[in-house]
Amino acid sequence: MLKGIPKILSPELLKVLSEMGHSDRLVISDGNFPAESMGKDAVVIRCDGHGVPELLDAILQVFPLDTYVDKPVNLMEVMPGDDVETPIWDTYKEIITKYDERGAKCVGNIERFKFYDEAKTAYAIIATGESALYANIMLQKGVVVD
Repeated sequence: MLKGIPKILSPELLKVLSEMGHSDRLVISDGNFPAESMGKDAVVIRCDGHGVPELLDAILQVFPLDTYVDKPVNLMEVMPGDDVETPIWDTYKEIITKYDERGAKCVGNIERFKFYDEAKTAYAIIATGESALYANIMLQKGVVVD
């Protein structure tokens, strides 16, 4: 065990987060996301017993968001015709605001199939047991500045 590291961050996940470099992307997926097929060229980490918000909060404690792009965080847009509410997005924005002064301004949306295309190029995908719909989130890593 280590001091100061959220316990939800497994050794495997910490290793992957530290391997990632500036502008590499990380997807934290909900339980319906096809993580294994999207992640054929990525590291796929299973965190089935956890939800996206708790992982997002822990990851952002150690993972800087990219300051060289306007939207280092992206959500999967709801498909036209889907009658789905997304209150989890508000939760994400609250969490992001704790760790990035840009807050909700650094969060964008990507059309569903474009999100899948972008996910295929991610460094890693964390597959969660999150049951909320459209709960997938993509983070772009920034630079650690001390």
